[in-house]
Amino acid sequence: MPKAKTNSAAKKRFRLTGTGKVRRRKAMQSHNLEKKAPKRKRAFTRAQELHESNVRAVKKLLGGQ
Repeated sequence: MPKAKTNSAAKKRFRLTGTGKVRRRKAMQSHNLEKKAPKRKRAFTRAQELHESNVRAVKKLLGGQ
C-alpha cells in the first residue's frame, strides 16, 4: 500500500498540538489593516482551536494523524 500524502494546503494552514488538537489562524488578517482597531488586530495574532466538526477532516488531510 502506498504512503498517504500530506495535503500541502492543509500543512500550511493548520498545526497539531502535542495533545492532538488542531490549531488554525484567524481570517481577515492579511489586508485592509488600517481600518481595523488595534485591539482587533492583536486578536488576529492568537491561533484558535479548530471547531470539533472539522477536526476529523483536517487530521485526514494532515496524513491521518
